[in-house]
Amino acid sequence: MIDINKIYNEDCLETLKKIPDNFIDLVITSPPYNMRTRIRNGQYTTREKSEHFSKKYKFFDDALPINEFYEFHKKVISELLRTSKIICYNFQIVTGSKEAFFRIIGDFNKDIKDIIIWDKGHGQPAMHERILNSCYEFILILEGDKKCGRMIQNAVFKRGEMNNILRISRNKQKDKSHNAVFPFMGSGTTAIVAISNNRKYIGSEIIKEYFEMAEYKISKTRNGNE
Repeated sequence: MIDINKIYNEDCLETLKKIPDNFIDLVITSPPYNMRTRIRNGQYTTREKSEHFSKKYKFFDDALPINEFYEFHKKVISELLRTSKIICYNFQIVTGSKEAFFRIIGDFNKDIKDIIIWDKGHGQPAMHERILNSCYEFILILEGDKKCGRMIQNAVFKRGEMNNILRISRNKQKDKSHNAVFPFMGSGTTAIVAISNNRKYIGSEIIKEYFEMAEYKISKTRNGNE
């Protein structure tokens, strides 16, 4: 049996193997987007030689071959459907993710109950001409109940209470120690919100530096210093 109220410093698939079926009420996750995959002469490649290796990519290159990227997400989503009642799977369509995520949507079409559009208010300028600035991200809502339709069987909100567009601007980053902070587990936020709402949590963070950062922030919250 897996321990609760704990973040595991390991690959998320290793953590998921420890979790019994239908054990988790809600999953919120935002995996890497394969941002460093590029197109050169009409074919996929890794980052351009002129690109510097930024702090954001200090621990991994985020440039898997498309098929490997697809297989990773397929394995993760399959395990999440086994272990979890509701899944919120956040991703963005970029060059390195487009084909993989569109395949994912097709493969899991019976499990996807809806798609929330996260409207970020504005987008960073595209890297090349004839490419749209991206001002939104997708949040797939999945549920493995094998029932048709859009009803989220395990949800608790009432009729008319929830919209499928979230208009939340990306504010300036406050935590300089993490270069891609989301309101998710990588920086400990999900655990902190769970603690604040008397909910239990389980987290998975493969990078030791971010794991330790999350643990520190959680300990501050538990001690009433946050």
